[in-house]
Amino acid sequence: MDRTSQALLETLAANRIAIEAVEPSVDVGRFPAKAVTGQPLRIEADIFCDGHDVIAASVRFRRAGAVHWDEAPMRHLANDRWRATIVFEETGHHEFTIDAWRDLFASWRAEVAKKHAAGQDIALELEEGRHLIAQAVSASAEKTSEAHAELKALLSEVEATSSPGDRLAVLMSDEIAVLMARLGARVNLTHSEIDFPVFVDRERAAFSAWYEMMPRSQSGRADVHGTFDDVIARLPYVRSLGFDVLYFPPIHPIGRTNRKGRNNTLTPAPDDPGSPYAIGSQEGGHDAIHPELGTFEDFARLVAAARDLGLEIALDFAIQCSPDHPWIREHPEWFDWRPDGTIKFAENPPKKYEDIVNVHFYRDAIPSLWFALRDVVLFWLDKGVRIFRVDNPHTKPLPFWEWMIEEVRQADPGVIFLAEAFTRPKMMKRLAKVGFNQSYSYFTWRNTKQELTDYLTELTREDCRHYMRPNFFVNTPDINPRYLQTSGRPGFQVRLFLAATLGTNYGIYNGFELCEAAALPGREEYLNSEKYEIRAWDWDRPGNIKADVAFLNRIRQENPALKQFANLNFYNAWNDAVLYYGKFTDDLSNFLLFAVNLDPHHPQEAPFEVPLWEFGLPDDATIEADDLVTGQPFAWTGKVQHMFLDPYQRPYMAWRLIAPGAGR
Repeated sequence: MDRTSQALLETLAANRIAIEAVEPSVDVGRFPAKAVTGQPLRIEADIFCDGHDVIAASVRFRRAGAVHWDEAPMRHLANDRWRATIVFEETGHHEFTIDAWRDLFASWRAEVAKKHAAGQDIALELEEGRHLIAQAVSASAEKTSEAHAELKALLSEVEATSSPGDRLAVLMSDEIAVLMARLGARVNLTHSEIDFPVFVDRERAAFSAWYEMMPRSQSGRADVHGTFDDVIARLPYVRSLGFDVLYFPPIHPIGRTNRKGRNNTLTPAPDDPGSPYAIGSQEGGHDAIHPELGTFEDFARLVAAARDLGLEIALDFAIQCSPDHPWIREHPEWFDWRPDGTIKFAENPPKKYEDIVNVHFYRDAIPSLWFALRDVVLFWLDKGVRIFRVDNPHTKPLPFWEWMIEEVRQADPGVIFLAEAFTRPKMMKRLAKVGFNQSYSYFTWRNTKQELTDYLTELTREDCRHYMRPNFFVNTPDINPRYLQTSGRPGFQVRLFLAATLGTNYGIYNGFELCEAAALPGREEYLNSEKYEIRAWDWDRPGNIKADVAFLNRIRQENPALKQFANLNFYNAWNDAVLYYGKFTDDLSNFLLFAVNLDPHHPQEAPFEVPLWEFGLPDDATIEADDLVTGQPFAWTGKVQHMFLDPYQRPYMAWRLIAPGAGR
């Protein structure tokens, strides 16, 4: 056999242990999975080997590019499935890999225990065990460690023991087992084929409550353009509702060419403000502020005032231009022009956007446009903005997003990008893979029990749970869902409750808390939309649901189970109009149950199962609980209970179960 063949066979033989089905893994490591600083990340894999030897495994993990690896042991679950839980403490790019090996000493212990129990002579086996320990002491790379000294001392104790029974007791001790697991030889050490990437976000990327408002509508008068100072005055209101992100549609100068009038008409009045998405005028473009809102000094005061209240400002990054945008004059090569020399307006048939033109990303636009758009984000990052909602990212190239987001992360790995992409499922998921921290979703149109169960099961159980974080916006300036148009106040309570308890990220557009539902006839759009006019709102309008909003944001902060997404479980409630589900932490210290009447017009009742089995309790057991809405403690006895939900009283219920033996 030639040396090449021998080396190949030796390499193959060395990788004796199979490591398969690693999670989290996104497209076999092509994209990073997502994690959060300080929060446990579960690593799993199928690990097995030929024969009957005991195997061991561990996860090694580090910040990408670091020299030192941290290590966490994996434990066997069942059917060759192994698991470890690790924690990353810094934002940014990280990676992990899995090691597995034959554990000769653990195999020896298992074999000797069986032979000894069967009354067989184990004198030779005892010598084999001593030899394994001696090898570990001699070969250990940790000769200066306390563990090495302890193992060396125990080896001396074994060698000084003449009685086979005493020697067996020492060799089979838990102390030696623990030390040998650390210092023993890792025979047939096998590594996973790749190092799996993970991007670690700050907590707000995974847990946030967004409130969207139009700054120009904050003066309190429909005939007076709002300013940043008006927004500052509104901050305590937003914070009192429990939100932590305040999001603005574009705040840039608005073009005049083809300006839209009220309700999207093509005939604006002289004082119509136009759509904020028609970005750019002689006053500037994406790095400018609409003059009537204020100055950059005013904006800085707003950012600081929000921060003092625990709010972050999020801005809209909309890659589109008014026909008056300076870029059209300065960089005509970034735009599409018709054969007659006119510029091509934006369209989404049958919709037309005569006040907007789109850039193109290729031909002569590379690289200058890509750099310019990156620099827009970096510009606002320098102004204190670390959260960006991106308008229609699915209409821009995926390679651009992957490049641009990584460029921004080099400046600040804590920047958060929300993809506003109501589009095909695979495109939505790919945007999450290339770097978007949060994603709009189909939640807005999932209304029935089956629709919600199927969709949330997909999001929390399938592979997308490793990289896609949905943000359950209940409405937007563009979307007035038909469910809300016809459901009255109970429907707003239902959708709010579902968004806030099913999702870790959710948002509302102002007016939702006032149950604003007026729609353009036959359309999922608002009548008298703020996109085209300044509105004055009565924030104390009768029938509002501000108390519901504040309650839900409070329990979200108080209950760790609501800060996790994939811990969702649906339980039995025997009524198709009642959605019943739970969320709980791994140690069951925080166990929540929720029930919602999805029918906003009629009372519904249902027998339902209290999940006593999750606590290892029999079907007739008693469990203590708290009503989170009323604050009243109570107890359930027996698995099957009954609920009644009147939408005109309150269409939802929320309970916290108390684990047996745990205090409130």
